[in-house]
Amino acid sequence: MNAAYDARVLVVAKAPVPGRVKTRLGATLGMADAARLAAAALLDTVVAATAAVGADRCVLALDGDLSTAVDGAALTDAVRGWTVVPQRGDGLAERLVAAHADADAGPGPVVQVGMDTPQVTAALLLEVAAGLDRASAVLGAAADGGWWVLALRDPGRAELLRGVPMSTPETGAATLSALVAAGLTVGATATLRDVDHHDDAAAVAASAPGSAFARAWAEVSGLHVGPGEREQG
Repeated sequence: MNAAYDARVLVVAKAPVPGRVKTRLGATLGMADAARLAAAALLDTVVAATAAVGADRCVLALDGDLSTAVDGAALTDAVRGWTVVPQRGDGLAERLVAAHADADAGPGPVVQVGMDTPQVTAALLLEVAAGLDRASAVLGAAADGGWWVLALRDPGRAELLRGVPMSTPETGAATLSALVAAGLTVGATATLRDVDHHDDAAAVAASAPGSAFARAWAEVSGLHVGPGEREQG
């Protein structure tokens, strides 16, 4: 088996519309600037996924409509050749299960990421996929206790996410427990920092200086002295 060659990449994301994305970041920077950063983060993620496996092996499970999003034209162009499907289900866990089912278009594993880690690279996505040659799942921890990537040799096993509490400091541990309890062997990969707050955005931008996110952060943060404070004079 060559999981890195056979893998599909699934991105689960919201259309970056002000007030619908990055609201915790928006509480300090403003919703428009937060959506601009979300758009850049999604663009970086899409570019990395396409570079890793090719557009024809990429799926975007989207909540919302890119035509109404910040930088919607650039994002629409970036996902040209992708399969784009609407998210389905109530709550994040059900939406993740449905997205994996929608991405399960044939033999081969699925590597699923969100839009909160714009520092991800094609090489890292391929490394995660290659981990499925040795394990039936690969789970990448996020610094806040969640996870940023879940790769499954059998995408149908995403059903195990039902009932896992999402968006909590225990989500990573609970997901790992659910996978192991079902008999899956679980490999690990790099821990990444999600962009949820002002300090996260600054740190992630610094770690990926050539990214669209870093460029957007430089422009947005230039308008702010600190969290929520505009420059004076």
